[in-house]
Amino acid sequence: MLVHPQFDPIALSLGPLHVRWYGLMYLVAFLLFVTLGKYRARKNLLSGWVPSDVDDLLFYGALGVVLGGRLGYVIFYKLGYYLAHPIEIAYIWQGGMSFHGGFIGVLVALWLFGRKTKKSFWQVADFVAPLVPTGLAAGRMGNFINGELWGRIASPTTPWAMLFPQARAEDVAAVQANPSLQQALVSYVDKFDHLQHFALPRHPSQLYQFALEGLTLFIILWLYTRKPRPLAAASALFLIGYGVFRFIAEYGREPDDFLGLLAFNLSMGQLLSLPMILIGIGLWIWAHRKRTR
Repeated sequence: MLVHPQFDPIALSLGPLHVRWYGLMYLVAFLLFVTLGKYRARKNLLSGWVPSDVDDLLFYGALGVVLGGRLGYVIFYKLGYYLAHPIEIAYIWQGGMSFHGGFIGVLVALWLFGRKTKKSFWQVADFVAPLVPTGLAAGRMGNFINGELWGRIASPTTPWAMLFPQARAEDVAAVQANPSLQQALVSYVDKFDHLQHFALPRHPSQLYQFALEGLTLFIILWLYTRKPRPLAAASALFLIGYGVFRFIAEYGREPDDFLGLLAFNLSMGQLLSLPMILIGIGLWIWAHRKRTR
């Protein structure tokens, strides 16, 4: 049985300064965005893009991701808690970011960037669409390194199932709630205390999301946008692709313990992905009909 490597969340210490792996993943995401974005800009010089645009676009996008991601988490996941503790909304170092909130924040940022550069919203969104999945992949790899957002309980016969020592308390609670799960417990030796513990095998859902929302979606969008496409078509494909891949991956991801499964036995991530898929399909139809006219 695979055991999560239990990486030290601190990648590098320089005296009192600690560089965390998750912060490095953000850096990787920004570097990939700039590198691939400038490459796309050089290929799209005739459509009004220049490499220097990417630097400004990154600034706008980063603000949208951080502010939108945090506010989305507050509103979609823990509104009641933060209404009672409003000052903690600013405590981003304690964790809590929502992709769907960050996505809305990025949309606002793209609109502001378009107004500044006199580009239409869809021109900007289509340019950015193939650059986003690499950032998503970096973020999911950061989740895996930290051993957070682990997956649902898997069958012990699943070859790639993994034991997450970080989920020890959740495993104990699951067995107490459902004693039949005791048969699925697997022993392992903790790398830090060198003692034997028991854990439930779980899906490494962070890697599922890395492969689907990150790598696969990037390949699809990058190949699709190599040729001229109808305005808004690339954006539509991103919405459809991300929504479908996130919906699928959520079946392997453990729902947030303070929410659980919601309507129709779906997670919050799945419920938020459904509108993305529907809007993407509508936008795809509109983009191609518009081109025909």
